[in-house]
Amino acid sequence: MPKTAAALAPAAADPSRWKALVFIALAQLMVVLDATIVNIALPSAQTDLGISDGNRQWVITAYALAFGGLLLFGGRIADKWGRKNAFIVGLAGFALASALGGAANGEAMMLGARALQGAFGALLAPAALSLLAVMFTDAKERAKAFGIYGAIAGGGGAVGLILGGFLTEYLNWRWTFFVNIPFAIVAAAGAWLVIREPAGGRNRAPLDIPGVVLSTLGLVALVYGFTRAESAGWSDAVTVAMFVGSAVLLAAFVFVESRVKSPLLPLRVLLERNRGGVYLSLGLAVIAMFGLFLFLTYYLQVVKGFSPVKTGFAFLPMIAGMITGSTQIGARLMTRVPPRLLMGPGFLLAATGMLLLTQLEVGSSYPALILPAQLLLGLGMGTAFMPAMSLATHGVNPADAGVASAMVNTSQQVGGAIGTALLNTIAASATTAYLTDHAAAAAAGGPAAKLVQAQAMVEGYSTAIWWAVGILAASATIALTLITTGRPGAGGPVASGDGAGADADVKIPVIAH
Repeated sequence: MPKTAAALAPAAADPSRWKALVFIALAQLMVVLDATIVNIALPSAQTDLGISDGNRQWVITAYALAFGGLLLFGGRIADKWGRKNAFIVGLAGFALASALGGAANGEAMMLGARALQGAFGALLAPAALSLLAVMFTDAKERAKAFGIYGAIAGGGGAVGLILGGFLTEYLNWRWTFFVNIPFAIVAAAGAWLVIREPAGGRNRAPLDIPGVVLSTLGLVALVYGFTRAESAGWSDAVTVAMFVGSAVLLAAFVFVESRVKSPLLPLRVLLERNRGGVYLSLGLAVIAMFGLFLFLTYYLQVVKGFSPVKTGFAFLPMIAGMITGSTQIGARLMTRVPPRLLMGPGFLLAATGMLLLTQLEVGSSYPALILPAQLLLGLGMGTAFMPAMSLATHGVNPADAGVASAMVNTSQQVGGAIGTALLNTIAASATTAYLTDHAAAAAAGGPAAKLVQAQAMVEGYSTAIWWAVGILAASATIALTLITTGRPGAGGPVASGDGAGADADVKIPVIAH
């Protein structure tokens, strides 16, 4: 049915949108920080709370399972309940869960707090991104807003390493949880005062309960399968069962979504070519990046002997590169060139930085090798992340903004789980093979044995980083081939709502809601 000029006219810009961006960005920073800040504090927390070596992974896994499994549900709740309401409730719940984690007196309380953090994070993260999608409608302003958001999403994890190192080394591991509380209070108070969600954007349809159950169980099984593979191996019976169960559950979810009247995840959101390309390329890129954070952290601390704080600061060039790539390159060029010409070259530039790191040796120089590699990685990922974040929600039906945003977070969360498990397994296998080939030197004892151990670790890292280079190259190829939309505001249609494909040849200006 033809659309009228009035229907295509953009809504009046919210005068408080830039103030709102400050509090949305603050909340996003808190969520991203939490993904890495606890890693640094884990050894101290494990000792204080008496958590066994076998169970310590659950401090990370409990959060990942709840967050990854509930994201789609959280996104649809934001669409149905209102994104501002979901945002504030998510912040309040995250703060409460962080307080419980900081006050934990045993293993059960800690694991419960981490699961609660993940659950409220799954409500908060898609609400934050979808608020940006519905509040910034002008192409140039949208580019700036998503540039800031993309820089935080890309660089926040490295900031978490710095902050985690400071808090653990100079205060106490409990402060890696308590630090979330002021973030949440400021963000919630600011959101309550300045965010004005546009009217008419809610999805009033009944909640798709079968879709909620199938997607949650399927994603939990998938994330747990990759997490378990890291510790128990890929051929472990439970690992295989998780992957098989996940495939069956997610296939059933897709079938149900194609049949129900009001699906949790409308397939039009997932199958639209440009958004599908974003979800896939972004997920692959995150696989590579999570592996890099892991290996560089171990390399700097174990091989080079850096302290937690010094390690955190060693990641600053990457953060600077991400901020520059996102706000100075991506945001400035997004309204001038098609997104694929930012995402594809961005991922290739990041792959070039990763390629430098394949040359890691025990005695490698930080200024000569690691610093330039991090700058290239940061610039590339920042340039690519910004248009990816924007395009993932661009042109989407307002009633689907929350679940479209949740898919961005889901691709990142699943990518992170895959990256940690897959690349860590590859690194461990390469390390074992190196030690087997140099068994005599390793058994000799003394400085020579220690050197062989260090060389074996670095061999493992460089082998896994080669895989990460290939993954980033695949991500660039997907972005360049699947993403075909023109620059924002150029007039090329982006299919999004019901019947979007019916008028594919009609040049209707895209209005970002």
